[in-house]
Amino acid sequence: MNKKLAAALSGGAVLVLTLSGCSSDDNSDKVNAWAKKVCDQVQPQLQKIANANAAIQQQTADNSKPADVQKTDSAAFQQISQAYKALGAAVDSAGAPPVDGGETTQKEAVKELNASSAAYANLQKKVDALNTKDQAKFADGLKGIADELNKIGTSGDEALKKLQSGEVGAAMAKQEGCQKPTASVPPNTAPSKPASPSASPSKKS
Repeated sequence: MNKKLAAALSGGAVLVLTLSGCSSDDNSDKVNAWAKKVCDQVQPQLQKIANANAAIQQQTADNSKPADVQKTDSAAFQQISQAYKALGAAVDSAGAPPVDGGETTQKEAVKELNASSAAYANLQKKVDALNTKDQAKFADGLKGIADELNKIGTSGDEALKKLQSGEVGAAMAKQEGCQKPTASVPPNTAPSKPASPSASPSKKS
C-alpha cells in the first residue's frame, strides 16, 4: 500500500518545479533580481523535498516492515512540511515581485505554501498514529494518507501557478536555483532526522 503513497508523492511538484526553461530574454533587471533572490533560497528546500520523496520510493521498492515505513514516512512528511514553510518564508522575504498585481500574487503564494506546510505536518501526525502491529489496519491507514496526499496536490495552488506565469515565471525559469534537483538517498537507508540532507518533499503543479 505504500506504493500508492509513493505514487501520490511522485505525482507532485513544488512551486517552481513546474517552470519550463523556455524563458524569454526581455525580463527587466528588477524582475530578474527578484527571481534570483527567491530561487537562491528555494533550491535547498527543493532538494529536501526531492530527497524525502526518494526515501519513500526506496522504501517501497524494499518492501519494508510497517514500523520502518512509519519511521520513513514520518521523517519525510516532517521534512516536506519544513521545506514548504521555508519556501513560504523565501517568497515572503523577497517582497512583492515588481510586476502588476505582484503584492497580491506574492501574499497568496505565501499563504498557499504555509497551508501546504500545515497539511504535511498533519499527515506526519496521522502516520505517527498508525497501528504498525496490525498490517491490515496499517495498510488501510496508509491508503487514507495517500488519498489526502492526492487532495493536497490537486487543490489550492492557483496563486503558485500565477506566480510562475508571465514575466516573473520566465525570470524564475532562468535561475539555476529554481530547477528540479536530483534526489540523493543512499540505497536501503531510511532518513532518521528531518534535518538530514538525505530526506525530503512534493506538490502537484
